[in-house]
Amino acid sequence: MKQAEVKLYNKRVGVISETDDGFEFCYDKTYVLLPNAEAVSLTLPLKIEPYKSSVLFPFFDGLIPEGWLLEIAQHNWKIKPNNRMELLLNCCKDCLGAVSIERIVEEGGDK
Repeated sequence: MKQAEVKLYNKRVGVISETDDGFEFCYDKTYVLLPNAEAVSLTLPLKIEPYKSSVLFPFFDGLIPEGWLLEIAQHNWKIKPNNRMELLLNCCKDCLGAVSIERIVEEGGDK
């Protein structure tokens, strides 16, 4: 299973995962309970229960570059265009805006 930390202003707010059934995004419970907690997107309001989807959530899909930059990423990392999670993991660690995605590496595993 591929997983990544979702950060807002460089602070961990949750985890996005690719599962056998699609995708899951879950805010960290400790983050949700903070008085100044903010949602990463209006389409993903704060809640403790995980969000589930058969496709990558549109907000996260929108972080993936487009056009010539996407072509460079696909070519350099040999990623197929429909592998949205792998594109998210490779291209969105330092993307524009307040949200960043950082791959979680399983112990004993590779990226």
